[in-house]
Amino acid sequence: MKEDFYKILGVSKGASATEIKKAYRKKAIEFHPDKNPGDSKAEEKFKQAAEAYEILSDADKKAKYDRFGHQAFEGGGGGGFGGGGFGGGGMNMDDIFSQFGDIFGGGGGGGFSGFSGGGRRAQVKGSNLRIRVKLTLEEIANGVEKKIKVKRKKVAKGTSYKTCTTCNGSGQVTRIQNTILGRMQTSAPCNTCGGSGQSIDKKPSNADEHGMLQTEETVSIKIPAGVVEGMQLKVSGKGNEAPGNGISGDLLVAIEEKNHDTLQREGDNLHYDLYISISDAVLGTSKEIDTVNGKVRIKIEQGVQSGKILRLRNKGIPSINSYGTGDLLVHINVWTPKTLNKEQKEFFKKMIDDDNFDPKPEKGDKSFFEKVKDMFS
Repeated sequence: MKEDFYKILGVSKGASATEIKKAYRKKAIEFHPDKNPGDSKAEEKFKQAAEAYEILSDADKKAKYDRFGHQAFEGGGGGGFGGGGFGGGGMNMDDIFSQFGDIFGGGGGGGFSGFSGGGRRAQVKGSNLRIRVKLTLEEIANGVEKKIKVKRKKVAKGTSYKTCTTCNGSGQVTRIQNTILGRMQTSAPCNTCGGSGQSIDKKPSNADEHGMLQTEETVSIKIPAGVVEGMQLKVSGKGNEAPGNGISGDLLVAIEEKNHDTLQREGDNLHYDLYISISDAVLGTSKEIDTVNGKVRIKIEQGVQSGKILRLRNKGIPSINSYGTGDLLVHINVWTPKTLNKEQKEFFKKMIDDDNFDPKPEKGDKSFFEKVKDMFS
């Protein structure tokens, strides 16, 4: 049966967060493997203290533990690192220090030697690069592959590296401090090599102090259909290279959308304003309009009213999340002439009292607000 967490840390149920933290620090220092080499019992007590603190330092987990005890975290219910608990001694010491590094004053990855990456060389990554790519609606609707020239730093030909003499290739340097709790050892990245464990041995004259050279490279970027303004895509490994056989950074591609002459985008839907004459509205007609996949001809029924919206299904933009394709909404605008000749004026004067020219909205004719509602449904 597992021991009570409060008993492990030596605190009461009413202990404050500060008291719990202080108690854990004391236990961790007492049973730390560096102070108890080869002592499996001390290592187990160290792990138990870490598990107890992981639960009691979290207000939600502490409340569950106070109510249900250890049963609250059995079966992957949230106990221990990653919800799996520490039981069985299968926990990695690195996990303790990566999560509780502040307890020992080492920050994320600080702590005692051997358990925070000590002796393990950090893998240096080159810096990321950022570019902007402008796309037409047609490119956004269909997806596109762009070939872009990118200036990126690469390791110059003829550059070689050797083991850093400051950290002896570990990528880290250790420091020992005398504190009221005893001698504390912390690790930090080596300032000489930046944590790579390697320093310049040979480099060509045109390279910088790290053996890097600015180059221009054509990068192929595959852009999926449905991207939106402001979205950022990542091309792995196409940023700046890293010295000392590190890994390359990434190329971050910010999407910009070019304005279309006749189409306006709203989410995955497109809008098109179609202007027709009074004659076309009265007699009916057919009109050719733009879509992202070329022109199409649509039929306008006789007697169409200004403000009517025709919906062309699946003629919009494909969803980036594969939820289907948006629609093309065609807004009918009946154009009223501003100038008329004498004959035309006489015609419309005759029609003023004609019953066919009196507005007679039908129940099926939707109001402006209903049409707006339909656009977003």
